[in-house]
Amino acid sequence: MGRAAGSVRGVREYSTPQTLAVPRTGNLTDDVVRNAAEAPEAVAFRRAAGGDVWTDVTTADFLGHVRAVARGLVGAGIEVGDRVALMSRTRYEWTVLDYAIWFAGAVTVPIYESSSPEQIAWILADSGARAVIAEDSGHVTKIASVRTELPDLRHVWVIDDDAVRTLTAKGADIGDDTVEERRRTAGPGDLATIIYTSGTTGRPKGCMVTHGNFMTELAVAVDELERLFAAEDARTLLFLPLAHVFARIIQIGCVQTRTTMAHTSDIKRLLPQIQAIRPTFVLAVPRVFEKVFNTASQRAAADGKGRVFDRAVEVAISYSRGVDAGRIPLRVRVEHAVFKRIVYGKLQQALGGDCAFAVSGGAPLGDRLGHFYRGIGLNVLEGYGLTETTGALTVNLPDAQKIGTVGRPLPGTAVRVTDDGELVFRGGQVFSGYWGNEEATAEAFGADGWFHTGDVGEVDDEGFVRITGRKKEILVTAGGKNVAPAVLEDRVRAHMLISQCLVVGDGQPFIAALITLDAESLPTWAEANGKPSSDPADLVADPDLLAEVQAAVDEANHAVSKAESIRKFTVLPHDWTEEAGQVTPSLKLKRNVVMRQCREDIAALYA
Repeated sequence: MGRAAGSVRGVREYSTPQTLAVPRTGNLTDDVVRNAAEAPEAVAFRRAAGGDVWTDVTTADFLGHVRAVARGLVGAGIEVGDRVALMSRTRYEWTVLDYAIWFAGAVTVPIYESSSPEQIAWILADSGARAVIAEDSGHVTKIASVRTELPDLRHVWVIDDDAVRTLTAKGADIGDDTVEERRRTAGPGDLATIIYTSGTTGRPKGCMVTHGNFMTELAVAVDELERLFAAEDARTLLFLPLAHVFARIIQIGCVQTRTTMAHTSDIKRLLPQIQAIRPTFVLAVPRVFEKVFNTASQRAAADGKGRVFDRAVEVAISYSRGVDAGRIPLRVRVEHAVFKRIVYGKLQQALGGDCAFAVSGGAPLGDRLGHFYRGIGLNVLEGYGLTETTGALTVNLPDAQKIGTVGRPLPGTAVRVTDDGELVFRGGQVFSGYWGNEEATAEAFGADGWFHTGDVGEVDDEGFVRITGRKKEILVTAGGKNVAPAVLEDRVRAHMLISQCLVVGDGQPFIAALITLDAESLPTWAEANGKPSSDPADLVADPDLLAEVQAAVDEANHAVSKAESIRKFTVLPHDWTEEAGQVTPSLKLKRNVVMRQCREDIAALYA
């Protein structure tokens, strides 16, 4: 049990005692060597081999691939502590290269493959990267366009141009004993990676994450989530960007526990690939779970089964709420048994049929979807953390879950609610600071030495943490009402026709919203409603569509007081995208960018 310090509402501080000894020696590469020694034939990865063909990679194979590339890095002159950037979509080579960089005693600097030349230049220059391993010619072109700004950069290798084979050949004269000596140089206190923040509030900052940060995080997380990693034949399909700490933690956790992992970046073919891998658990951001739900709803409506699906949804939610209450009404149990055969089973089959758990992070999932998924038999475990905290600080567990919260602090972690409602944390997974930025580091830790997250929330008497908004995003209306936009935005965005929502109203007489449409859902809706076009630009003033959006807004407004409710909205003719710079690679809205670009639309709401 945790320890709590009480307050009038919930608790002001809650800590979970350390339950496991965290390694004080060694580094992340030890898992690879141990796996190959103890279980050389165990399947560590399933590797895409074209089409729907997947091949097995054993732990011994993986060690061989990693060592060969590490020899090449050493042969190319990469020294202990050098930074090596890695820019690629999620694929098997990403994991090989990540561990090879660590085997060579170097530091990995991930870059999102979608990054602009300006972002690439900043990260490579700021980190002082000596080499970059890019995925394809498009990435090379971006790097070449800023090469004059990168005096420290010595090498550019390209995965699609056989970077692995090139490095393997370059290391032919480097002995395994040399690589083994390099591999052992890092200890828990040494830098493993510099992960740059997504830049939602300004220029990306490099988070210095040590081997010990990862080891602490994984020691407790794997133990707490034992039913995911220790399940018989446990396996997952990783499709989130490995440049994000969320996916990276799962990668390292799978290697550590010998959980079979497959990679994909082909989101358009995600469902058939899930069918091939049949994961026992998956991880995703809330937008993925929203899309799965909306697609199922849309298909049911197109097949004339919309009312049946809607009832199945309500029953699933009621069933899950009954689980929490300790009593499920007889009628709900009977209907649930029926829908399990005709609706829920089909949804589970879409995830391969073996998936019992999912891990969600990056943003709140929302009560309704959380209860829906648990009601159909897929337990979505929400957690909370940041790049600066090596992933999770808190997580809901299979046997300790409260839907609508992000769970309790992991063992060895403490949370405190400051006087202005900000959540601050302490724990061994909290990073050591920002690379070359002492001012930002001092601001992040404050005078009290706790890490300040910038998120506003509360902690209940049992230690469950609820996120209510971002401290810097709290809107204050002209009437002095404080409004957390995330609560409204998450609810509006849950509607199948809506892609994004930005709530505005700082200094204004009322709260309003800018809304964009989901281009994938529109064609089915347009056809079902007799519309001649499914182009968002042709539908923004359509009365039927506006009625749908109004229904989503009304549903969201149920969660807040009248003074906090959305009084007016505008539907925009175009969506906000990562390519246009309004959305981060982890699908977070860059509020400041959208506010600047849409200032005329916002002004019109209050004209």
